[in-house]
Amino acid sequence: MASENDGEVMVTISRLIVGTSGSPGSLQALRYAENLAHIFDAALIPVLAWQPPGGDHDEWIPASAELRRTCRDLARQQLRDALLAVWGEVPCDPRVQPCIERGPAGQVLVSLACSSGDVLVIGAGRRTSLTRVACSGVSRYCLAHARCPVLAVPPPALADELRRARLWWAFWHRPLTPRQILSSQPRSAA
Repeated sequence: MASENDGEVMVTISRLIVGTSGSPGSLQALRYAENLAHIFDAALIPVLAWQPPGGDHDEWIPASAELRRTCRDLARQQLRDALLAVWGEVPCDPRVQPCIERGPAGQVLVSLACSSGDVLVIGAGRRTSLTRVACSGVSRYCLAHARCPVLAVPPPALADELRRARLWWAFWHRPLTPRQILSSQPRSAA
């Protein structure tokens, strides 16, 4: 990852693995990782982890093959929607390698980010005391178990503005598309 040459530290990043669920935080992380990928000429791997309802116990259900196929198709569409929200299209750049994997999100991300030169990029999520306790399982798991550097990207500014708004609960629980959430975010020049 880093090598020292005459007092200079050289950082080598070959792959950026990004947890991409379509949430505002994960879209912000994907956008940040895109900039890093351009700077370091690294592969960008947006990852969406999925599980069928009931987890691994779905093997016992007679119609589980159809259920898994439907869940995998929904995960593929969710990842596609996230990529469309960030870039307006599904990139055809060979350095961008979208990936859907079955399993718990933290375990999937940590298992993929295992090589020298990998950096795991995750959205830090909302920062309230309740959400820190209740909803930070993926971030905490990645920070505790990753074998590579983990970069936690703070949520977009819109998330903080909405939390301070008088009717913040209504904003968080209304159906927003990723495109609507990111439309207020400035696009950095890469």
